[in-house]
Amino acid sequence: MPIKIFSAALNGLDAQIIEAEIDASYGLRCFNIVGLADKTIQESKERISAAIKSSHLKSPSSQAIKLLVSLAPAGLKKEGSLYDLPIALGYLLASKQALFTAKYRIIIGELSLDGILRPIRGSLIIAAKAKDEGFKEIILPQANAKEAALIEGIKVIGVKTLADALAYLESRLDILPTVSEPQSSKNLSLDKDPLSIDLSWIQGQELAKRALEVAAAGGHNLLMEGPPGTGKTLLAKAMASILPPLSFEESLEVTKIYSASGLLLENNFILKNRPFRAPHHTASSAALIGGGNPLMPGEITLAHRGILFLDEFPEFHRDVLESLRQPMEEGAVSILRSNSRANLPARFTLVAAANPCPCGNFNDPEKECSCVPAQILKYRRKLSGPIMDRIDLFIKVPQIKFEKLTAKENKNQSEKIKEKVSRARTIQKERLVKIPGIFTNSEMAVPQIEEFCQIDGESKEILKKAVNSGKLSARGFHKVLKVSRTIADLENSAEIKNSHIMEALMYRQKT
Repeated sequence: MPIKIFSAALNGLDAQIIEAEIDASYGLRCFNIVGLADKTIQESKERISAAIKSSHLKSPSSQAIKLLVSLAPAGLKKEGSLYDLPIALGYLLASKQALFTAKYRIIIGELSLDGILRPIRGSLIIAAKAKDEGFKEIILPQANAKEAALIEGIKVIGVKTLADALAYLESRLDILPTVSEPQSSKNLSLDKDPLSIDLSWIQGQELAKRALEVAAAGGHNLLMEGPPGTGKTLLAKAMASILPPLSFEESLEVTKIYSASGLLLENNFILKNRPFRAPHHTASSAALIGGGNPLMPGEITLAHRGILFLDEFPEFHRDVLESLRQPMEEGAVSILRSNSRANLPARFTLVAAANPCPCGNFNDPEKECSCVPAQILKYRRKLSGPIMDRIDLFIKVPQIKFEKLTAKENKNQSEKIKEKVSRARTIQKERLVKIPGIFTNSEMAVPQIEEFCQIDGESKEILKKAVNSGKLSARGFHKVLKVSRTIADLENSAEIKNSHIMEALMYRQKT
């Protein structure tokens, strides 16, 4: 009778339970794996045989045994090396070298040739799926145990070797379940980054710093334009220092993404800092949006709940920039392939930096622009109207005079601004508490805008002129209201005042 071991498969940021059925019978020696298994799984036959031999047990290659492994459901493509451990344990059960109960247990892990278990990706996602499907226990590599233990309600057993896993299952070895440590509780504190950039490093640029404050407080998209060397890149990097830490709910979202991507470190099993991603302008659509084989999250998903910084914005390929339209609007991206589909979160704050022209000196009062009009037009046409309309704040970052450059700035500016940003975000979270998955003003849809962004008659007249003159689209109108709400929150004002509307309109003046 075939032996059944439960495992799991990753598909984007989701998991599916897999049944590994193992049948062993005496006859002509062979070892077959069926069920749309990829090359990595087919190669596991050699790893499994060597690992079993290293554990002082009889391997499939040393016996006249016919071994058949079926990974069900058969129509789902299986990828990766996490099936090594369940297949090995299933073989030991089928060949009567072991005796244990596999029911209500999920088993995952990659084996090395000496029987040691290597870390895998996606253990947090698999643990969450196992709990949802009613499994009581998950057995996995010890390096992934703390990560999986973030999911409460399921017993997490971390093992070092195949021999340890077998001894535990046969009750010959006691292994205490891994539990979530205090720092992974709901009171997360921000990890201090020794390389973080304080806003006081940047001389002058008060308007840019104010725009960063508003963008950070409400999660609004920002475009900075200015000549080379004015501090645009430094400003974008400094924005990370004024963002509050991730809440526990947000942290689990982001940690799942990095777990599926294999980017979690063993000593950093839960992410507390908001992501800051800065892909090069030569990045492809798949690198930015996600894709590949196997399907992996792209930069916009890795920046979820954090910052996506696109330096040299017009230098990105036009098709890459156009692919940002839907994620910027919806906060998610759906990737379709011939044999797979994945819905990935992408609730990021876009911070972009651009020069006014290829040489960077267009409209500079001190330097002469060397670009011909056709070059400037071609450069600016890379940024289409729909993309620009999805950006909330536009600011110019001008050259700084010597007196400003050598003036002493107040130290620890980032800490003071971060306090204001954190208070504003707390106000927003409390206001939007009844709407699941929404934490900032930039995420509000039309019903929430109508409810929480009420303005007086004078402000309505100002916006009416802007809309009727064609300076504001319908989307731009709603963005002004959302930015105004954020400015009011920074001032701890329950009402949106005329001054808040005027400041928000100032940021809509495209450079």
